[in-house]
Amino acid sequence: MAEETGRNFIHEIIDADLESGRISQVITRFPPEPNGYLHIGHAKSINLNFSTAIKYGGKCFLRFDDTNPAKEDDEYIQSIKKDVQWLGFEWEEIRFASDYFEFMYEMAVRLIKKGLAYVCDLTAEEIRDYRGTLTEPGKNSPYRERRIEENLQLFEEMRAGKYADGEKVLRAKIDMASPNLNMRDPIIYRILRATHHRTGDDWLIYPMYDYAHPLGDAMEKITHSICTLEFEDHRPLYDWVVDNTDQDPKPHQYEFARLNLTQTIMSKRYLKKLVDEKVVDGWDDPRMPTISGLRRKGYTPEAIKDFCQRIGVAKANSEVDVKLLEHCVREDLNNRALRRMTVLEPLLLEIVNYPEGKTETLVSDNHPMLPEAGTREMTFSKYIYIEQADFMENPPGKFFRLAPGKEVRLMNAYIVKYEDVVKDQDGNIVKVLVSCDFESKSGGATAGRKVKGTLHWVDKATAVPAVVRQYDYLLKPAEEGERQDFMDRLNENSLMVYENALVEPAVKAAKPGEQFQMVRQGYYACDYKEFTPEKPVLNLIVGLRDSYAKAMQQE
Repeated sequence: MAEETGRNFIHEIIDADLESGRISQVITRFPPEPNGYLHIGHAKSINLNFSTAIKYGGKCFLRFDDTNPAKEDDEYIQSIKKDVQWLGFEWEEIRFASDYFEFMYEMAVRLIKKGLAYVCDLTAEEIRDYRGTLTEPGKNSPYRERRIEENLQLFEEMRAGKYADGEKVLRAKIDMASPNLNMRDPIIYRILRATHHRTGDDWLIYPMYDYAHPLGDAMEKITHSICTLEFEDHRPLYDWVVDNTDQDPKPHQYEFARLNLTQTIMSKRYLKKLVDEKVVDGWDDPRMPTISGLRRKGYTPEAIKDFCQRIGVAKANSEVDVKLLEHCVREDLNNRALRRMTVLEPLLLEIVNYPEGKTETLVSDNHPMLPEAGTREMTFSKYIYIEQADFMENPPGKFFRLAPGKEVRLMNAYIVKYEDVVKDQDGNIVKVLVSCDFESKSGGATAGRKVKGTLHWVDKATAVPAVVRQYDYLLKPAEEGERQDFMDRLNENSLMVYENALVEPAVKAAKPGEQFQMVRQGYYACDYKEFTPEKPVLNLIVGLRDSYAKAMQQE
């Protein structure tokens, strides 16, 4: 599990293009379709396109591919803009494919006049049948040889609304025997009666992506049109459109491997299904790999960009361990997140030799490696809470927490020793009695006495009730050698909610979205939608244990 080196063959191409004089300025674009929220895979593309423009002092456009109004929504446009800015990038300009609808129509007319496009009356099913297979050539449409004048008239009538949806399409005339199925007279315009979010009902025909995309690149003078590897077979069509509509300068398309993460759904269509079927609580559910979900969970843009840098930009598809992403956020938060204490499942401790009614103020560092982060005060008294899991009446071997005959240190406080338990009538433990070694106070003259266990805690009188959400992967690991529907792999234990958790008082002063390291627990963020000082809601970002770093050390 070697760490990636951040290699980037795109930049090697750009270096050569600049040296040869093919280009004088780098211009890229990030062109999402506004039909859903962006996910971590899009973050890789955002980072590549924007950081490339920054590196070479160029420009990067944010262009919305809004050529399919039936699936697009302004909600998605706003979320995409927010995601790009949250990651720390600013676009040169915002553009829309719909800005170029008239130009695209004119270029289609140009193709018709050149004899390179025709109106076809075949149904969608007939077009598929005529297309052929990977091993057999397709056959020409009976409408392929229509006269240029007739095609011009029919295409104009399509725009004017004379025909029903699906009744006619405009196809490029290329080669029905091409070994590349994308070149077998692809559809470049279809009739679609759907209100567009920007153009309303002005248009009744819409360009297909493979036709619109290269023309959008040409209009913006994009020098390096960077897309994922599944579009490699579409590049000949991209070049055909650019060449035959006489674009100058000519944009060029380059493909890189898309991001695949273990135990992670990387499809907008599948993610939308989870939202629509209410498997998750919206696009920003912290279990979702959407950028908004990661933001709500508590990930930082710095960690995501670090992850993108580490995995590099490769030409071959591969699967990246999701633990590398977690490693990046863990490293980032370790350096910045203030330390706090929370108890998820409280168990009451009574310190029998501690005076009733007495309280004292203990001072703790906010961050052990950042003196400038200052300190905070914590109240300590006769009654405190620890985690239920930190006490066992009959512990196994090597149990270094509280148990009969054992001592533990309460973090930044005293060493306490087990004395007894109090149980209810059903035999459930409701309180553990301990005695305190008053000479062992942290920072005191005799604080050096060592015990093997150290426990976090909160004071009963000042602890703040909180809701803490623990998250696991949405998907269970794939069964080796088996292809499973992703819905069959859903993890029914992806969310665990601790409704009766307690946090130390300092958390009340936090801001929504602020991250903490909860000592011995993990990294948590204050939920930016539901957090209040009176009732903090915390989301687990990532646990403390870094199995990825451990695996790297063993290599």
